[in-house]
Amino acid sequence: MICQIIRIKMEMIVEDIVIVGAGIAGLATSLGLHRLGVASLVLESSEKLRVDGFGLTTWTNAWKALDALAVGHILRPQHLRLTKNVTTSLIMVQETSTTSLRGTAKHCGDIEVRCVLRQLMVEALANELPNGTVRFSSKLIAIEDSGFSKILHLQDGTTIKTKVLIGCDGIKSVVAKWLGFRGTSFTGRYCVRGCFNNNDGHRLQPSFMHFFGKGFRSGFLPCDNKTVYWFLTWTPNNEELEMAKSPNKMKQFVLSKLEKAPSDIRSIIEKTEPEDIFTAPLKYRPQWELIRGNISKGNVCVAGDAFHPMAPDLGQGGCCSLEDAVVLARCVAQVFNRKNNDYDNNIGEEKEKDLYKRVEAALEKYANERKWRSIDISVTSLVVGFIQQGDLDFVSHLRDKYLASFLAHLMVNKSDFDCGRLNIVTPYS
Repeated sequence: MICQIIRIKMEMIVEDIVIVGAGIAGLATSLGLHRLGVASLVLESSEKLRVDGFGLTTWTNAWKALDALAVGHILRPQHLRLTKNVTTSLIMVQETSTTSLRGTAKHCGDIEVRCVLRQLMVEALANELPNGTVRFSSKLIAIEDSGFSKILHLQDGTTIKTKVLIGCDGIKSVVAKWLGFRGTSFTGRYCVRGCFNNNDGHRLQPSFMHFFGKGFRSGFLPCDNKTVYWFLTWTPNNEELEMAKSPNKMKQFVLSKLEKAPSDIRSIIEKTEPEDIFTAPLKYRPQWELIRGNISKGNVCVAGDAFHPMAPDLGQGGCCSLEDAVVLARCVAQVFNRKNNDYDNNIGEEKEKDLYKRVEAALEKYANERKWRSIDISVTSLVVGFIQQGDLDFVSHLRDKYLASFLAHLMVNKSDFDCGRLNIVTPYS
């Protein structure tokens, strides 16, 4: 009996497609495959869904992806549609621009912007997946080549053999490291984020409110009638780095920066609970790594933050992750969809080689389609962040006097992108 238990524990799990990371990119990719009739296994290192984090500015391009995944209709009723972007200079103490977030975009039709609570987005994606798709407490620690497959070694001793490996495991991605990517780079800036919730309501207009000051920028976005997501980015000195460890000190720091902001804005910060305040450095992947690096290699690829961690200044990090998911699911499903392929698990070496080649071509197609879009958004985010934060006097002067409206329109224009639809078929079991 003991020998039998040992033998069972040593057996290898075999899967067609393994996705590492049950964040937005991983869940959305798995759901895209599921909609196209292709099963996958998602490995998540945590014991349960990671719903930490606050709000995600969800632009037109993200709603196109969410609709392709058939979850847009779930999230829309839960979140306010923002109608305008209002920019205020706290140096000049006056409103500098108002940009409509309604109307028709050049490529994608109606402009649509909402601040979506991260927990609700993660749950909406996960709830549409078949039971057992996500395997929790499954931390990937090593990847091994095995013919035309990959062997994944998990921290708990489990080994999994897979024909396709997709890394959606964030900025510290094990899969990205295996592909040859270096660690992320530090922008030099930090961001403090907060989430205010009041059952009596916040009474703010459905607007994206930007506040620019000397060396910082701040934003306030109502998610629904009770919840407001807010943030402030700045370049800290050594003393402020120490303060960043304390939510209470960071609350006072933000209030000091926004001393000239309207009272209703300051009130939101004052009433935000310490446990709902989080501070972290802003990191990104340099564009030369995206140009030279392997987004895919053989039967392995990356998506989401494992692929293109970026500064948040365009609000496009989560949006681009959703774009990745739709494109990647569409490419991979062309290989594994049973409606279109004579595919069988029990294949000989020649067919296994042929399958590997088709997977490789599919992942290369995905990488080529996503590479320059990701570079464009990542580089633009860095430049926009430098201008918006305005550390230098002449930069903040140009921003407040001449560029506020341009920057707001740039955010709208970069979201005017459609990643395409999924050709949904009946899923198989």
